[in-house]
Amino acid sequence: MEFHETTLENGLKVIAELNPAAQSVAAGVFVRTGSRDEAEDVSGVSHFLEHMAFKGNEVYSADDVNRIFDELGANYNASTSEEVTQFYAAILPEHLPTALEMLTALLYPSLRGDDFEMEKKVILEEIGMYDDQPTFTVYEQAMQAHFPTHPLGRKILGTNDSVQALTADAMRQYHSDHYRTGNMVLAVAGRGDWDEVCELVQTHCGGFPAGRTERDTSPPPVGGQTQVVHRPASLQQHVMQLAPAPPADHPLRYAADLLGVIVGDQSSSRLYWELVDPGHAESADLGYNDYDGTGTWLTYLGCPPQSVAENLQRIHSVYEQVNRDGVSSIELEQAQNRIASSIVLRSERPMGRLGALGSNWVYLGQYRSVQEDLDTVRGITVEDMVELLAEYPLAAISTAAVGPLESL
Repeated sequence: MEFHETTLENGLKVIAELNPAAQSVAAGVFVRTGSRDEAEDVSGVSHFLEHMAFKGNEVYSADDVNRIFDELGANYNASTSEEVTQFYAAILPEHLPTALEMLTALLYPSLRGDDFEMEKKVILEEIGMYDDQPTFTVYEQAMQAHFPTHPLGRKILGTNDSVQALTADAMRQYHSDHYRTGNMVLAVAGRGDWDEVCELVQTHCGGFPAGRTERDTSPPPVGGQTQVVHRPASLQQHVMQLAPAPPADHPLRYAADLLGVIVGDQSSSRLYWELVDPGHAESADLGYNDYDGTGTWLTYLGCPPQSVAENLQRIHSVYEQVNRDGVSSIELEQAQNRIASSIVLRSERPMGRLGALGSNWVYLGQYRSVQEDLDTVRGITVEDMVELLAEYPLAAISTAAVGPLESL
């Protein structure tokens, strides 16, 4: 595999990891904008824009966009998170020129008023659909409890009120401010020719507006609040607890991934053997999420409401022991094997590599090969885990719950 990078005159960064042995190619545009970049009065606009991207522009109608991708046999989609909006497609190598043209067309849709009003109804229906899903609701509530005064606590989809109040003009302004080359990276992974990629990107992206929207990445304050959503008809109680963890550019972020596997993976972890295998809970997980300037330990518990108190105590006891004694060399080796396998298996598909390429560039401004990731994971020691736990101990600072209980 060979890595290439270049920057267009307008500031657009283009990167590619090309592999002549691959049988497919994936391309994507990663835009450094999400719900944390929104003012409160336009909450949800980033996700709304992701939908509007598929409504077409002056050249391609909405039907054209979907028809052409389908005719290519593309695996294509888009997604919005707290910090990144991405558009991507995986295709056969001979279809890369058309796929790149269509992907870049998505970035600057017409944002017509009629399309806006029609899609607003779809967004409101989507908000209602996710409100009915307790795991989604408890995550939103937990983020609000943990970041009550910071935009990371805002809902990615926005609220009914914010979406209802959003205007097409406000969306156009947000798009103009954030969809600039300094906020983007275009990535290609798999089988392709670098000279062809450069020529295609220059043709389709050379006229993109330059500029960059700055983001405050200073560590945000955490709230330490508790939020409970009472749903008496629910059969289970869903509890989520957050605590500070390493940010995306922290040298111990790989150690944090390993600790999540050791303590809270959905199988063969400490929480699994303590709570799930004996039948105390249906789910008990620990995850690590990283952001610009901060990160979170995310604990999730799903169990009958009458078992919540005992199960939270069991989780607390596991965390106390880990914070005090660390992890064993055997646990660390097993977690390294699992993450290494995941890295390699994902890398065997261009679509799997695309996400890593784009994410590393958005957050770190650097390329990391598969081997570099493997070497880093393999090089983490028990002492590194001790250092991680000293700086970011497992805890439950902020709590959210959804289910029959009125309080915890």
